[in-house]
Amino acid sequence: MIKWFIIHQWKQTKRSTIFQKNVVVNIVLGFFITIIFLEFLIGGGYLGAEWHTIFPDDHPVTKFNSILLYYFAIDFIIRFFIQNLPVMSIQPYLHLPIKKSSIINYLLSKSLLSIFNYFPLMVLIPIAIFQVSVAYSNMVAVVWIISVFLLMLSMNFLLVYVKKQLVVNAKIVGFFGLFIVGLLVMDSYGIISMANLSAVVFDELATNPVMIVIPIIFLIVIYRINFSFLKDRMYPEELRVGKAKKVDAISDIKYLKRLGQTGEIIGVELKLFLRHKRTKSILYMTPLFLLYGLFFYPQESYQDIAFLKIFIGWFITGGLMYNYLNFAFTYESNYFDAILTHDIDMHRYFKMKFVVALAVSSFCFVATIPYVFFGLEVLLFHAVMYLYNIGMLSFVLLYMATFNKNRMDLSKGAAFNYQGMGASNWLSMIPAMLFPVLLYVLFDWFGLPYLGLAVISLGGILGLLFSRVLIDYLAKQFLSRKYKMAEGFRLR
Repeated sequence: MIKWFIIHQWKQTKRSTIFQKNVVVNIVLGFFITIIFLEFLIGGGYLGAEWHTIFPDDHPVTKFNSILLYYFAIDFIIRFFIQNLPVMSIQPYLHLPIKKSSIINYLLSKSLLSIFNYFPLMVLIPIAIFQVSVAYSNMVAVVWIISVFLLMLSMNFLLVYVKKQLVVNAKIVGFFGLFIVGLLVMDSYGIISMANLSAVVFDELATNPVMIVIPIIFLIVIYRINFSFLKDRMYPEELRVGKAKKVDAISDIKYLKRLGQTGEIIGVELKLFLRHKRTKSILYMTPLFLLYGLFFYPQESYQDIAFLKIFIGWFITGGLMYNYLNFAFTYESNYFDAILTHDIDMHRYFKMKFVVALAVSSFCFVATIPYVFFGLEVLLFHAVMYLYNIGMLSFVLLYMATFNKNRMDLSKGAAFNYQGMGASNWLSMIPAMLFPVLLYVLFDWFGLPYLGLAVISLGGILGLLFSRVLIDYLAKQFLSRKYKMAEGFRLR
């Protein structure tokens, strides 16, 4: 059965309308992955041989073990946003005499092919050879590397389970993510010491080979949890019904009904985001946008770099808005022709886009007010970039979006997926990132940093005051480009 699963999926991939484009993209990505692999190989060999000289006052194995928990935490966060889940169309097999366990085992085993499971071995194997075997013995080194690798596979299956839970109960995922981020934050402030805990746990694995039983049991338990979760939800209608209830609940929001046709269009837009994988991937990145400042503001070395606060303020208050408006029409490429054939007031249509962007950016700004803990100046920079995002950048992005005519498949995730990206999407980064930074640096160079902030804020305020005029202009621009956009969005 495994052989037939592989054959069927290969045929499905090869017969796809975008197979040739994916081949080119995968060749380019494969080239870069090969370069990264060689860099890891060379760097891992050097690090393994010279690790004891980097920290001469510490036991080399204990020192390396002390950073492993940090690796697992950061690796999980990165994987959550980048690694794609193993997918398979199971409906064609459900009426056939095929065991559910065969389908589930194949589906879960596909996740083992992720490169994230094997790149760390380029560092772990040299450490085991040059450090663990020297400090203890060859047998201990073998047990240590196997134990760490089993824990890496366990994290892989844990990631699969957590991302699957997003469909069923997103609150669990939110609490789990906050727990990991909370541990890292408490460790950075010295409340707890993950380094000491990590050293104790992995030193025990190195000195007591019998402890290898724990990673084995942990791997089996996580795998069985995934297996049971998928088996209980094997029938598509179960997911479809639960999903429909959550998405259709948006239609019952009373506030949207009060907005009339604009509210109806907003409701449809929200349904689009909650029903498709590509758009939901952006929503799941919300904590990354909101917590981005924690990577910089606690560090004293960044306190005097004022223009960096401009960029951080833009990223925190406008990152989600940028992802939404940058693909404002590309997200609708699957039914763009239907939009053109309906009697839709384009002014209302663009007003809806603007209102959604305003709501998203406002939510991000309010949610990051606690950054005032790092100083009133931080809140000032956030407020300035919030005004810039909603009053200037939003209209620029909507204008640039009318030049994008690349179709997008919303059923695929956003990680390493450049489908739908056009030249306009890359050019939009200039007003998004560089313009406010360069403007502030120019005024700061003349010793007038606050005047620079005032000018950026004034631009945003003027954009809001003349929003109706700008929306009318955007609607006319859209009408002049709609047929070219529709031609590019059509499936060939």
